[in-house]
Amino acid sequence: MTKADLIEEVVAVTDLSRRSSEQVVTVFFDSIVESLRRGDKVELRGFGTFRLRHRRARVGRNPKTGESVQVPAKAVPYFKPGKELRRLVNN
Repeated sequence: MTKADLIEEVVAVTDLSRRSSEQVVTVFFDSIVESLRRGDKVELRGFGTFRLRHRRARVGRNPKTGESVQVPAKAVPYFKPGKELRRLVNN
């Protein structure tokens, strides 16, 4: 499912226009991103939790040249599905 598919689903289920549905989906995603940027976790009961995982700086290797490369520390978004979502997908 793409973002466009999600917008079409919102249009089909609600009485909102396509433009309003697009704004709803965009605001939803932007809210998740902003919360993660602040270091907060986003918990959607029954669906799952979005968090940041912090990766340490390390020395990597360029596979083409074999040269050592410094890889900086970074934060990576991580999604952990909730129990209800796992149950619905597996049944």
